[in-house]
Formats: sequence, C-alpha cells, structure tokens
Amino acid sequence: MSLKGQRTTTTSMDWDDFKSLISKLERDREYKFCLLVSIGVFSGLRISDLLELRYHQFINTEILTIQEKKTKKTRRIKINEDLKELIIRIKEKIGVSDDNQLIFINKYGTKPIDQSYVNVKLKELLRKYGIVMEGNASSHLFRKTLGNRVLRLNNYSSESVILLMELFSHSSPAMTKRYLGIREKQIMDVYDSVRL
Repeated sequence: MSLKGQRTTTTSMDWDDFKSLISKLERDREYKFCLLVSIGVFSGLRISDLLELRYHQFINTEILTIQEKKTKKTRRIKINEDLKELIIRIKEKIGVSDDNQLIFINKYGTKPIDQSYVNVKLKELLRKYGIVMEGNASSHLFRKTLGNRVLRLNNYSSESVILLMELFSHSSPAMTKRYLGIREKQIMDVYDSVRL
C-alpha cells in the first residue's frame, strides 16, 4: 500500500535499456529474472499470469495460450523467436528436465515466486545495472515497455492504441492511453508547442 501523496505510477523502460538488462541478467546468471523480464515484455502479460507459466507452454509451439486470471479471457500470444531461443538456452543452462515445471518457481520448488518479491528484486536489479526510470519500478514495467515500444514503432498512431487496448484487455482506448501515460505526454507537448 502506498502512502498518501506518494507517486506509485510505473513507467516503461527504454528499449535499449531493456535489451541491455536482458543481456546483463543472463551474463550474471540471474536466469529467473532474465526470463521474467523477457517474457513479461514480449508477451505483455500481467504478473499474475506470468508467474504461473511453465516451460512446456513455450516448447514445440508458436502460440502461447492462457486464460487470464483477471479477465477470464483466453489469450493467444505469438511466441517471438528470440524469446523462444532465450527460454530454451536458459532452460538448458539451469538444467531443467521437467518441461511441466513452473518457470518462476520459488527457492523451495513448491510454488511460483511472490509478486512482492518480484517488485523488490526488480528495483534492486534496476539499481544494480544503473537503469533509471521515472516513477515506481514494478512488474507493470513489462507491459508498459511493450506498449510504449509498439506506440513508438507506429508513430503513436490511433491504430496502435486500438491494438494495444485489445492486447491489454482494456475497455477503451482512453484507458490504454491513460495506462501508458500518453494523455499526460500529449498535454505536456502542448506546453512545448507554445513558442515565442
């Protein structure tokens, strides 16, 4: 729970910072978080759905199919080839032989890691690797990084907002804009547009 007046908004990570973070996490054998950040950004899944994923959902398939916990909707996600290669490579490095194993299993091997642990560890890792972000770093960072990457690649088009609305299971384009901070950016741009 946040304190009154405390900023709790999570922003996105710059795409180059994202790629650098993945590389450093793999190099430093932070395999669980390398996969968590990668799968989180490439899929746009909520943390509650991410933490339930198992290796078999990414092997010998091009589509990840899940039922979202929050919306109860079935979601089909095309698995990016770079992501698939990373998952397989890390699975081999850590010696996972049971494809039915949770990807984000706790240290006792009994259940998924906890969302609060993810948020604490994520802040620690961003600090360690010198990735500075505006706002609060949390697991929302994954979805927002994907969203802002899609928007930038499509010049902030209305069509990309509609696609992201569907991808994020939002009820309106306005909600997606608010979620990604687009409206605030547009308002701030108005101030920049006023010139002498």
